Amino acid sequence: MSSASPGAKPFNILFLCTGNSARSILAEALMNAENPARFRGYSAGSFPKGEVHPLALDLLRREGLPLDGLRSKSWEEFSAPGAPQMDFIFTVCDNAANEPCPIWPGHPMTAHWGLPDPAAVEGEETMRRLAFAETLRALRNRIRIFASLPLQSLDAMSLRNRLAEIGRQ
Repeated sequence: MSSASPGAKPFNILFLCTGNSARSILAEALMNAENPARFRGYSAGSFPKGEVHPLALDLLRREGLPLDGLRSKSWEEFSAPGAPQMDFIFTVCDNAANEPCPIWPGHPMTAHWGLPDPAAVEGEETMRRLAFAETLRALRNRIRIFASLPLQSLDAMSLRNRLAEIGRQ
């Protein structure tokens, strides 16, 4: 894992989902807003939809979160030569967690932080927007807990346990 001391490169975190249109995109934007000197968030999907869900973009815009560079992309981009090496990989949907993943360079630490898919909610627009807001709230809580961990002082087993615990909250 990389160091997060002053002047050091930030930790690279990849959020994975199946479609890479909602949950993983929200997590990427949140991570990049949390502490850009310490963390760099990315997102990808096993079967990307090819576009970011409009309600995800609208929510991020209303929350004042960064939209630059957000796009639906394949996880293969991050296992290819020359891709940024990840320090952490978090699956945010159950489907992606159960799929055979690529072999990640550097053997990053992984955890499952599954959440219901807000894009799957049907019905009134108010209910759909509420589902996206709830997903953003849950991801924000998990990311803030993660960002507060003393990453350099935890041994690998303790860190792995803490990451899994965050996903169960």
